[in-house]
Amino acid sequence: MNDELKKMLEQISIERIRRAAQEVYRHLQPTPLLNWPLLDKEAGGRVFLKHENHLPTGAFKVRGGLNFMARFAAEHPGRGVITATRGNHGQSIALAARLHGVAATIVVPEGNNPEKNAAMRGYGAQVIEHGHDFDAAREEVARRAAAEDLHYIHSANEPDLINGVGTYAVEIIEEMERRGEPIDAIFVPIGLGSGICGVITAFRALAPRTRIIGVQATGAPSIYRSWQEGRIVETAAARTFADGVATRVPASLTFEIIRHGVDEIVLVDDEAIVETIRILWRTTHNMAEGAGAIATAALLERSAEYAGQNIVSVLCGGNLDTQSLWQVFNDQHV
Repeated sequence: MNDELKKMLEQISIERIRRAAQEVYRHLQPTPLLNWPLLDKEAGGRVFLKHENHLPTGAFKVRGGLNFMARFAAEHPGRGVITATRGNHGQSIALAARLHGVAATIVVPEGNNPEKNAAMRGYGAQVIEHGHDFDAAREEVARRAAAEDLHYIHSANEPDLINGVGTYAVEIIEEMERRGEPIDAIFVPIGLGSGICGVITAFRALAPRTRIIGVQATGAPSIYRSWQEGRIVETAAARTFADGVATRVPASLTFEIIRHGVDEIVLVDDEAIVETIRILWRTTHNMAEGAGAIATAALLERSAEYAGQNIVSVLCGGNLDTQSLWQVFNDQHV
């Protein structure tokens, strides 16, 4: 482990998550943690959904963006930022940048979700389409950051982002404590891993007995494979309906936390993800995007193992674009 990675790891802690909460709650309210009886019947246990889809950007990442941008704007007045995204991280940065008067450039892959692109532009960011997938867009960000003297915000290798999104994990723990309920397991989506790293940091400090299960898509298994082999493994492609978890190159910081912090990582195929979007709508009347449904999809596939237990599933986002929505509910191939 190099010195830079060690330094970043030292900046992630339950204390820093609590500090981040002070900034996050200047702009946001805690999201609901709800139990839905019809979903319980599907799962064969008690399922508590963490509704990060209820946040202003429709996804959990805005917590990290707010925490990051508060510090950055104070320390680097007048400097712009640039980042790569499939949409939710970009919306987070765009909104936070607007609130703090920072110019933001967002690079997305060609053919990216047009409604997420429009949302980022609506928050005032410049949106550029480049490359065939997220990682190609990320390489363009690195080039532009150097050429234009912009601060590159990596969507995972950034302690402020992890501490910020970790606030939702603390909300889960504290809410279940108020109810006097144990948390037997939590299922968490993994794209590049900022969300699950926030969960690991909070739960290992405050609820160490809870089993943490990360979930990736079968067509985008880079962190699953890396976890199995104990080293970073890049995949040649990341093909999944769940664009929020469609990454092929793991991030060094989040992988280091994940490999020591999760109990298990599982894979879910696109058919199960799409069916779970329908199930979540039918049982809770909440709309989930692919990445938002993937944790519950894994839980449903493992329902026999967790029968009778209290399980949390993170519905990390609800930004399903209109075309995909039509395909999902008209039984079209996705």
